[in-house]
Amino acid sequence: MRDRALSGNSVITGMDLREHFRASVATAIANQRVEAEEETVFYIVNMLAHFTRADRLFDRTDDGLVIQPLAALYARALQAPSQEDRYRTLKRLGDIALLISGLFSDSLNRKVVDVDYYIAMGRGAYAHLCGSGREFMHLRALRAIFTELSAKFQVFVDVLSEVGEQSGLGASNDLMRLYELWSRTGSVRAAAKLRRLGVEPVGNPLGRWRN
Repeated sequence: MRDRALSGNSVITGMDLREHFRASVATAIANQRVEAEEETVFYIVNMLAHFTRADRLFDRTDDGLVIQPLAALYARALQAPSQEDRYRTLKRLGDIALLISGLFSDSLNRKVVDVDYYIAMGRGAYAHLCGSGREFMHLRALRAIFTELSAKFQVFVDVLSEVGEQSGLGASNDLMRLYELWSRTGSVRAAAKLRRLGVEPVGNPLGRWRN
């Protein structure tokens, strides 16, 4: 498989993308001893495959292709003309927050918002979606998935971080960045990588969200 950055027509080009992501996610889950429902894993694999087309991730604006800010997506959800439109917007918000904080957290370094903001917004979006199935029969099956994604958002960020490394998209071993990531999110995986580099994380990170 040939890997490519977030530009052009796809994020990753190649054959059997879903199978590639299925294997990568399964390996990361096994390595990190994560407990996850099969349906939730299937959702994450499909999400990754969906966003391999950059036109599904970026919005076309007068300034070119951009990823819409999460705050703008949240505002759009609040102003949505229907419950179904609100559901679709919150789902996109949660998915993009998970994708960016998992695969591309390094791209957030030294920006106005950091990975902890993406984690909080993504978790919140999925939490809102947990109740959406009450209004729509065909969405009830997704309620359990969104519940698990919300409750274990940081866990799945760690899973996608490993997937990114396996795919050549992933995280840096930069010591200061790893420590900042751990201190902001409480990431168990970042703490383990710090220990492998000879640094013992000390103190209480701002967010211990791992379940």
